[in-house]
Amino acid sequence: MDNAITTVSRSTRGWINGFIGVLIFSGSLPATKAGITGFAPDFLTTARAAIAGIAALLILAVLRQRLPAAKYLLSLIVVAAGVVVGFPLLTALALQYVSSAHSIVYLGLLPLATALFGVLRSNERPRPAFWLFSVLGSLFVMGFALFQGGKSTLTGDLYMVAAVLLCGLGYAEGARLSRPLGSWQVICWALVLSLPLMLILSIVFLPVTFSGIPAQAWGGLIYVSLFSMLIGFFFWYRGLAEGGITGVSQLQLLQPFFGLVLSAWLLNETVSSVMVASTCGVIACVAGSKRFSR
Repeated sequence: MDNAITTVSRSTRGWINGFIGVLIFSGSLPATKAGITGFAPDFLTTARAAIAGIAALLILAVLRQRLPAAKYLLSLIVVAAGVVVGFPLLTALALQYVSSAHSIVYLGLLPLATALFGVLRSNERPRPAFWLFSVLGSLFVMGFALFQGGKSTLTGDLYMVAAVLLCGLGYAEGARLSRPLGSWQVICWALVLSLPLMLILSIVFLPVTFSGIPAQAWGGLIYVSLFSMLIGFFFWYRGLAEGGITGVSQLQLLQPFFGLVLSAWLLNETVSSVMVASTCGVIACVAGSKRFSR
C-alpha cells in the first residue's frame, strides 16, 4: 500500500512539474515576438543560449557540482544538440520559409515524437489507447494551425520536421538522464557544453549598436534566456522523469494555446472561437493520455 501511494504521489508530482514547465515554455512565443522588435532572429537565438549557458555555469560552480561521469557525456551531447542548439536553430531557419501559424502544425507533432523516443530510450510501454489520444490531440493542434492558414515551402517544412525530431529526442534523453543526474543538472550541463559555440556565434551576430532597442525587446531576450532555456527545463525534465515521458509529454499539446492566450493578453492578439474549441479537445486528449499512459 505504501509503495502504491508513493508511486501515485510521484506520478502526480511529475504531472504538476510538467505542467509548470509547459506554462513557462508557453511564454516563449510572445517573448520571442517581443525580442525580435529590437534584435535580429539569429542574434536572439544564439544570445539566449549563451546567456543561459553562463547562468548554468554559475549555478554549477556556486553549488559545487561535480563533472558528470564520462558514461553520461554522449547523452548530454544529444540533449544539447536537441534542445539547446538544434530546435532553436532549425525553427529559426524554418521561419524564414514558413509562417508562425504553419509552424504550429509541426509543433503539434512534438508530444508524439517525445512519446515515441520515450518508448525507444526508456522502455516505457503505454497502453494502446494512449496512442489514440496522443494522435487525436496532435490532430486537434494541427487542424487548428491549418485553419489559421499561413505560408509554407518544402524547405521550411523539412526544417520543422528535423526540429521536431531533434527536440523530441532531446526531451526524452534529458528525462532519462534526469534520473541519475537530476533535472536541473542535466539542462545546466547541456547548456555548458553548448556555451563555447553559442558564445562565438552570438558575438558574430552581435548588433552594430544597442542604442534604440526597446525595453520589450530586452524583456523578451531575458525571458527566453533564463526561463525558456533554463528554468523551464528544471520543471520539465523533472516532470518527465517522475510522471513518465510518454504521458507527461502530452502536456505539450497545450503549449500553442497557452502561448496564444499570452499573446492575446500581452500583445493584444485575437483569441478566436476555433482556438477555444480546439483547446477543449486538446484538454480531453491530454486527460485520456494521462489515463492510459501506464
